[in-house]
Amino acid sequence: MTEVILAQAEGPLVPVHALRDADLAAFLDAGPAFAKGFAELSDFKAKAGQVLVVPNAEGGFAFALFGLGAAPDPMAFRSLAGKLPAGDYVLAEVPAGLTPDQIALAFALGSYRFDRYKTHGAKRPRLVVEGADIAEALNIAHACALARDMVNTPANDLGPLQIETIAREIAERHGAQITVITGEGLLEANYPAVHAVGRAAVEARAPRMIEISWGEPDKPLVAIIGKGVVFDTGGLDIKPSSGMRNMKKDMGGAAHALALGRMIMAAKLPVRLVILTPVVENAIAGDAMRPGDVLDSRQGLTIEIGNTDAEGRLILADALTRAAELEPALTLDLATLTGAARVALGPQLPPFFTDDEDLAKAIEVAMVEAADPMWRLPLWKGYVESLDSDVADIKNDSDGWAQAGAMTAALFLQRFAPKGPWAHFDIFAWNPRNRPGYASGGEAQAIRALYQMIRTRFS
Repeated sequence: MTEVILAQAEGPLVPVHALRDADLAAFLDAGPAFAKGFAELSDFKAKAGQVLVVPNAEGGFAFALFGLGAAPDPMAFRSLAGKLPAGDYVLAEVPAGLTPDQIALAFALGSYRFDRYKTHGAKRPRLVVEGADIAEALNIAHACALARDMVNTPANDLGPLQIETIAREIAERHGAQITVITGEGLLEANYPAVHAVGRAAVEARAPRMIEISWGEPDKPLVAIIGKGVVFDTGGLDIKPSSGMRNMKKDMGGAAHALALGRMIMAAKLPVRLVILTPVVENAIAGDAMRPGDVLDSRQGLTIEIGNTDAEGRLILADALTRAAELEPALTLDLATLTGAARVALGPQLPPFFTDDEDLAKAIEVAMVEAADPMWRLPLWKGYVESLDSDVADIKNDSDGWAQAGAMTAALFLQRFAPKGPWAHFDIFAWNPRNRPGYASGGEAQAIRALYQMIRTRFS
């Protein structure tokens, strides 16, 4: 990711004045007359997200104005990055109610572009925010960019082996240990559900279980688990073409788990960390799992397959069981799991599930502090019976009467989750439309809030 937040820049800097709408008139009255006339001509009202670059007599920029509307929002500065022309800028003043760190991070997040396959990448504006912790802002922004890059990369260039390579690079960089179990070795190591979901893929894209361990043994253990389905055809219950179009992003949970782990390790938070990412391709072949099959799981529970397109919860079941064996102080799993979550809350607001009230409150506080929105949905016990199977201990698709697909998926995962604080995050990991500061395509969700929560909880 190009460095867009600078401690300083060579050459002149164009000042950026961030203004509430109520403060615009006084600012323009105190400035040069040509600026007031230019603002009136351009109909600049300091509405939230409005940007006006005021020219100077030499053909350059005298200064820029950025509208905050009635009240400042730290993530508003994402749109500033998407609207300023290329060049070097300096924030003239930090608006009341915001901090330099918030602004620096928002600008860095809004500067993201996925241009790997573009012949020529566009130049981006760069901003100096005095007083900001540049290293911390870039640590978070780089991790989020990693997750977004992984989600955006097509499946032909990001298979199980490539995710393993990224995991190895992260582990090596931060002095962590990594183990990878691949293919038939998953059966020997007792990851039968991971093997069953991924066995239909070609050998070069064989399923694997990736485990990264980091930190001192006397620190509390945080387990982060991410669903890594590099492409989801739906299996024999094949998706329609419209439903398959964006399934390169079905490894978004693994991308987010690796990104969150990278944030934690780079900041050297006082925790012991384990990252577990089961990585598979849900392909179609003669040995693909079938509707009606009964699978073993690492925990010992048998699982009836009602729908081969409900594969993410199967691989997470084995990973959650592995986490339980390590007796973590906190367990978090992230997955692009259900369309039902999008029906309930749309693409911008991922739901999370937990029965731990203290953990729920900590997440809610952190998401406000990090401006990383989520919404808690219940683990409604009235729907547990919808997962009952006539032939196995549990089934992977709930009865239709329950309807609440995101909740029943979370209830399925709860059967395998470790004891103690656990939360499940059903992320979308995608911006379906392009808007300033939010490029269409891969998006990082929940992990900034989770990083903030972990930092506070274990400080």
